[in-house]
Amino acid sequence: MTDETASKFDIDRVEIALAEECDLPAIRALYDQSALEGQLRENDTGADIENLRDAYFTDEDESGFWVARYDGEVVGMIGVQKTGENAAEIRRLRVHEDYRRRGIGSRLIEQAVTFCQHQGYLKVVLDVRVEREPAIKLFEKFGFIHARTREIDSRKMLDFYFDLYRDPGNNV
Repeated sequence: MTDETASKFDIDRVEIALAEECDLPAIRALYDQSALEGQLRENDTGADIENLRDAYFTDEDESGFWVARYDGEVVGMIGVQKTGENAAEIRRLRVHEDYRRRGIGSRLIEQAVTFCQHQGYLKVVLDVRVEREPAIKLFEKFGFIHARTREIDSRKMLDFYFDLYRDPGNNV
């Protein structure tokens, strides 16, 4: 994004929608960008990205994957996968490097949490590398609680959770 384009950015023109087949190349590009930035674990194969339909759209709408579009271009993504009877995991939150810190990540988190509320999930979990401070601050802003720190591939991962049963009035 050029400086001129950045100054004209309007968050109200960002559309959050379920991912479609035509979005797959852009989704893969966002995933690959994360790999280049060192944000993926060594054992992260990206199988859910390669098989997006099977990973997010074959369990009777209990999971989902959304993209953020700006002027028709995919600039962000997020997924929710059911992990248990009343639980889900937020996965693959990514925003294109040219569009970060403009509210897109917040809009994607709102979509994911709202989806989880409508599904009746009681707990939502996610993990993030300790180096991703802006993402950590975003999760904390939405009320995610740091549960533990663990080490994977010699890098620290932070596990967060969000209890949807605590007080529905205080959620997104």
